[in-house]
Amino acid sequence: QVQLVESGGGLVQPGGSLRLSCAASGTIFRVDRMGWYRQIAGKQRELVASITAGGKEIYADSMEDRFTISRHNGKNTVWLQMDTLKPDDTAVYYCKAQITTKLFEESRDYWGQGTQVTVSS
Repeated sequence: QVQLVESGGGLVQPGGSLRLSCAASGTIFRVDRMGWYRQIAGKQRELVASITAGGKEIYADSMEDRFTISRHNGKNTVWLQMDTLKPDDTAVYYCKAQITTKLFEESRDYWGQGTQVTVSS
C-alpha cells in the first residue's frame, strides 16, 4: 500500500508565498518522477511542475519564474515553493509520484488527496 500525503495549502494574500509538501510512504521500492498538478474550479487538472529522481525539472509555461520544485530522494518527499501568488493560482493542488513497489514490477502513478490553495485579499 502506497500513500501520498500533502500539506502546506491554505489562504494567502496576492503576492504571498506558500510551500507545499508531499511525502510518499508505504511499500516502496523506487520513486521515479514526482510532480505537482492543480485543478482550478471548472477546469481540467493541469501540470504545474515535475522532477525526476536525478533532479531534472519541468515546469508548465508561465510558472517557472514563480514556482520551484524540489525533492529529497531519501525521504521520498517533494516540495513546491510558490512565490508571488496570484488569485488565478487558486486551485486544488495534487501531488503525483511514479512508484515501483517491488523489484521487476512496472511502476504506476499514485496521487495524493489534494490540498486547497486560495489566493485572495
